Amino acid sequence: MKKDRLFIAFEGIDGSGKSTQVKMLLAYLEACGHKVYPTFEPTDSRIGRMIRDIFNHREEGDQRVIAALFAADRLNHLLHSQDGILKKLEEGYTVITDRYYLSSYAYHSVYVPMDWVADLNRMSKSLLRPDLTVYIDMKPEVSMERLSRSRQNIEMYETLSHQVNVREKYHEAIERVKDTENICIIDGSQSPEVVHSYIRSAVEPYV
Repeated sequence: MKKDRLFIAFEGIDGSGKSTQVKMLLAYLEACGHKVYPTFEPTDSRIGRMIRDIFNHREEGDQRVIAALFAADRLNHLLHSQDGILKKLEEGYTVITDRYYLSSYAYHSVYVPMDWVADLNRMSKSLLRPDLTVYIDMKPEVSMERLSRSRQNIEMYETLSHQVNVREKYHEAIERVKDTENICIIDGSQSPEVVHSYIRSAVEPYV
């Protein structure tokens, strides 16, 4: 079904190439005539900055607190009166987000039950589901190599053992929602251009 505005979420472990693919898809959609609003989670809101302080070891935070902060940040991301996702969609933008609620399912359920994480994010899910979720699958060893080349500081979750666990949880989360959501799984070990070509093929029916 072709639509004049879309909501597309990118998912994947750290270092999977999401940011690069968001930029490439943005350029493609703009060439197709869409006005596009790119965004990301955690956001730059006060809640999002609190999350980043925990990630960068400037603040302490229990894993349950982190999960709850992400759920709050996501609701604010959706509902903010000026630059919230719902507002941007109303204004006719196609919105591309780097991470949405499947990230919470995957990252937080390493520590707490996925059912609890899903309950935390139920309100966001009821407000807006993606037209398409692009999951870029990447072997953790490759993603960590990429991160070590591009980052001076490694955040809380950016360890090989954690990325292995998160990848497993992503697959569990996708299995959980696959019958009710449109998810495209792409091998992220290929070149950025090849990955983008697969993403374009997934998006083209809508544009």
